[in-house]
Amino acid sequence: MSKLLYILGNRLYLFSIKIASLWNTKARLWVNGRKNWKATLTTFTQQNTAPIVWMHCASLGEFEQGRTVFEAFKKNYKQYKFVLTFFSPSGYEIRKNYSEADLVLYLPQNTKNNATFFVTTLQPTLVIWVKYDYWNNYLLTLQQQNIPTLLIAAKFNSNQPFFKPYGAYWVKLLASFKHIFVQDEASITLLQSIAIKHCSIGGDTRFDRVVAIANELKENENIEQFCNNQQVIIAGSTWLEDEEEICHYANNNPHLKFIIAPHDVQESRVQEVEKLFKNAIRFSNYRLANTAENSVLIIDNIGLLSTLYKYATLVYIGGGFNASGIHNILEAAVYGKPILFGPTYEKFKEAIDLVESDAAFTIDNAMEFEQECKELLQQDTLYTTACSNAYSYVQTNKGATAIIENYVVENRLLTKL
Repeated sequence: MSKLLYILGNRLYLFSIKIASLWNTKARLWVNGRKNWKATLTTFTQQNTAPIVWMHCASLGEFEQGRTVFEAFKKNYKQYKFVLTFFSPSGYEIRKNYSEADLVLYLPQNTKNNATFFVTTLQPTLVIWVKYDYWNNYLLTLQQQNIPTLLIAAKFNSNQPFFKPYGAYWVKLLASFKHIFVQDEASITLLQSIAIKHCSIGGDTRFDRVVAIANELKENENIEQFCNNQQVIIAGSTWLEDEEEICHYANNNPHLKFIIAPHDVQESRVQEVEKLFKNAIRFSNYRLANTAENSVLIIDNIGLLSTLYKYATLVYIGGGFNASGIHNILEAAVYGKPILFGPTYEKFKEAIDLVESDAAFTIDNAMEFEQECKELLQQDTLYTTACSNAYSYVQTNKGATAIIENYVVENRLLTKL
């Protein structure tokens, strides 16, 4: 029964995407991006004589989670070619020209014929699956062809189908992995409850990623000039609900500098931000301008945010006022910055940990945002403790990439020159 439910669900999903592609841009990219994949894959393999490592990521967030592993293997195993696949357009469209990969593709639709052709043609030496995206035809085909497949940075909860009475088929998919690296002890306990023993705590590779970004950071002259040695509050990945809670404090405290980086940088969203904040200027228009004229800088591009937090006195992370929850707070914590966010954060372990260690603070409204900011900016002990605890949390939890690579070395899954 569980297998039938899985197959029916998969077919319904594929059908709905094709229908949605008639009017939905993202769905259209999903469908059109998978055209001619057989020719692309065949050409690549015919021109290649090297062994192949394949990493699959559902979307951009999972890519960032697996990126340190991908790049570590690329650096240390130079005789291999590296293939990267995405399920979602939000990952593929942004990283389709990723220079570290020898080939970037959409994962073809999850059918038995597609999976057989893809795996048989590619013939990878090692496959790395990041966090989730359990496509049965691919995982079972890899298992049938005895190709070792690792699941990394996985995290499980009791609401997932693996742990339900009807979850036998989903458990079979977990059994197809050679080894499963999870983020926490709770995931180990859940897996052992369904007789999945080939698992261990590998940690969260996102910690390694934010440390790598911080270590490679270059100075940004425009941002430095805007900050002008003043106190700076950076609000990252914000939605309208977030901006409405922080704009009053920003507009009434022009002695502070605010940098607003909306989650969506489409023109309509940037215009919404401009209407809320006084004395604001877009980053695209800011070229070492007179900093005294503008107290708010709006980041209207993608890719800059993770490098901005270094310049913050305080950081606000968006998303906590909608159902999806907060965005990446580790990008700020790595620099030892106190962090504020909205009330929806219970699904994020790092947020809970940082709140419990007095490195992060939650707010329910504009009044609480103003109160927390004032306390942090005026109480040295509170501020320095939050900074120290945030930095220590990231440094303590890094190292997942090394754990995964050590497993690969010990089990001789890849060979160094």
